[in-house]
This record gives sequence, structure tokens and C-alpha cells, in this order.
Amino acid sequence: MASKLVKLGAAAALAAVAGAGIFFVVTAPDRQAPSHWANAGTPDLVNGENLFWAGGCASCHAAPDATGDALLQLSGGAPLHSPFGTFYAPNISPDPKAGIGEWTLAEFGDAMTRGTGRNGEHLYPSFPYASYARMPAKDISDLFAYMKTLPASDHVAPNHDLPFPFNIRLALGGWKFLYFDEGAARVELANADAALVRGQYLVEGPGHCGECHTPRNLLGGFLKDKWLAGGPNPEGEGSIPNITPGSSDMENWADADIASYLETGFTPEFDSVGGSMVKVQQNMARLPAEDRDAIAAYLKAIPAR
Repeated sequence: MASKLVKLGAAAALAAVAGAGIFFVVTAPDRQAPSHWANAGTPDLVNGENLFWAGGCASCHAAPDATGDALLQLSGGAPLHSPFGTFYAPNISPDPKAGIGEWTLAEFGDAMTRGTGRNGEHLYPSFPYASYARMPAKDISDLFAYMKTLPASDHVAPNHDLPFPFNIRLALGGWKFLYFDEGAARVELANADAALVRGQYLVEGPGHCGECHTPRNLLGGFLKDKWLAGGPNPEGEGSIPNITPGSSDMENWADADIASYLETGFTPEFDSVGGSMVKVQQNMARLPAEDRDAIAAYLKAIPAR
């Protein structure tokens, strides 16, 4: 009897080891094929700058409270508080040591669209690669080229302050397996014209609006049936509004009202933008007017929640 128990225990241990091995193989950090980046073409710095503001790069990666030209020095260090601990935005300036000055387009692109770091590690989804995954190679290349024109900083950002088990990066493979869709559309839009397609791309992709405006489960995954329906502030203070059509927050807003709000920061009720949305609005104000119009069209076309 004892020998049978020993054999069963050994078999269970082997099964557990094999299962763990399969899990880590299946959920290992993933990269794009090198060919994905090979034909991105000559970078368009104007498009790269637009994507920089659409993506809110300065909002997280500039020094806390930076304004004016200081927004273009992406020295990192700003804290992002969450239920999982405190994340610190890294230096993504062109500095060759503290920043990403020695990175290749493929390394930058894999971080943006696969959540895979330069050294092959999983990146935490506090960096919104789950949204940026919708960006094509050309846009990634344009953004990367524009960022290389910005001032370098040798500031070294703090390491993330995360308790166990959230400090175990290997576990992020499981999170990706469950929630990382590698760029699938968040909603299906019938008969979408070019402006609506553009708006969907900006909101679901570089604009990463859902990262704050969509509620999450206990593991930090989106509640897909509540896309942009608002909920608790991921940083722990207050709530984020529902921005789907017909919500109490947006029910009286026309397309032009949304576009105007993104440009000026004033609501149709003559209130002004507040909280974390201030930086987002300031970024959106730098976009071409047709992009703000496209975002407004998308927000009026999605399903009400």
C-alpha cells in the first residue's frame, strides 16, 4: 500500500512538473516575426508626432507635473497606483543607457504590440500594450522615429513596487493567455465609413481609452460586455464615467460636443475637464480636427452600456 502511495505521489509530482512546463512554454513571451518590421518604410515624423499625443506617451513617461517643452523629455518615474502595487513609468527617452536609445525598431515594436521587453521578459499591462497591439508596423515605426528626435535624459526610474505574487513576471504569461487578444476589435461596427474606422482605431488602439473607461475583474482583465461603460478608478480614487451612447454621462452630447470637449476641455454644460482626464484632453487637443471628429463618431456608434 505504501509503495502504491509513493508511486501515486511521484506520478502526481511528474504530472505537475509536466503541466507547469507546458504552461510556461505556451505562455512564454512572444515576439513578432522579424519580417513584420522589415517593410515599415521611411518614417513619417508628422504621423509619429500625432501618434505620440494620441497615445498619451508624455502623460505617463514625462516627469510628474511636467508642462510645456518638459513634456517631451520622457525621463519616467511617474507612479501609477493600483490594487496590485505601484508601477513606475520607465525612461523611454533616446538616452542609450537609461532610456531606449539603443533599442531597435523590432524591440520597441515587440514591447508596444506584444508586451515583450527587450530582454525577452513579460511587461506588465500597466503599460497598455493590450491596446497598442492594434497599431500596424508603419505607425509603430513612425512613432519610434519621432521619439528618437526628443531630448535624452539619464534619469533612472524606480523599480516597480509590487508585493508577492504580483512581482513574479512569469505569471504574466497566464494573464496574457486569458486576456491579451493581440489586437482583435473591441466592438463590431456595421457599414463603417473611413471616419468611423479611424475613430475605432484611435480609441481602441493608440488612444487606449478603454484602459480607464472599461471596468475590470479581480485579475485586471476587461469585462468585455461593459466596453467603455465606466467604473472604479483603476488608481483607487473616485470613478471613471461611462462614455457609451445613452449613458447618464453622455446622453445629451452630440458628436460635435464630444469633439469640442476633446479640443477645448469644456463640456456642453460649461463644466471643465478634471482629474486624470486633464492630461488626456490636452493630448487630444494636439490632434488634427478630423481625428477628434472620428473619435466622436466612434463613441456615438458603439453599443450603449
